[in-house]
Amino acid sequence: MSSPLAMRRATPADVSALAAMLARAFMDDPVARWACGPDTLRPAMLERFHATRLRQLLAHEEVWTTAERACAALWAPPKQWKLTTRQDIELTRGLLHPRLVVRLPVVAAGLLGIERKHPRRPPHWYLAVLGTDPSVQGQGLGSAVLRPVLEQCDADGLGAYLESSKERNLDFYGRHGFRVIGELHLPRGPIVWPMWREPRA
Repeated sequence: MSSPLAMRRATPADVSALAAMLARAFMDDPVARWACGPDTLRPAMLERFHATRLRQLLAHEEVWTTAERACAALWAPPKQWKLTTRQDIELTRGLLHPRLVVRLPVVAAGLLGIERKHPRRPPHWYLAVLGTDPSVQGQGLGSAVLRPVLEQCDADGLGAYLESSKERNLDFYGRHGFRVIGELHLPRGPIVWPMWREPRA
């Protein structure tokens, strides 16, 4: 039996299970609650969003997960983090529900605002999503799935960037070398903290 800390690159066959896991992981996320207030709608919305994001990023072959698919880190390589117009539209489709349409312009503006603040230089890896199933949080899985790309960053002398939507996660990322570089205020919504990591020698 494989160890739950055994890491591997995800494949298209993992999309369904990982999207469901990430929906559970982000159910109470402040940005998710801002984008989709009704608790009854949020699981399906999150599952659609994460399935779409997984499919977009799997092409880079740097989506890392564990043996039991209980955690995942979704990375974009240097110079390949920016979403195309088509990808933006694909993600926005996840909010196309009659009860959410009225919020769509505000949510779209907020998410595009986050992307506009993304640093263009120097070249860096982008941690688009990191999530762990709530049933196994606190067991080191998040650190485990971060390790392969962070080690690659250090080997190549490249930085890494992310946005944290939970203040309580700042210390976790800090232990991995990330530091807060600002605050982004979503329209009529929560704060998001951009974080940068310099490569370690």
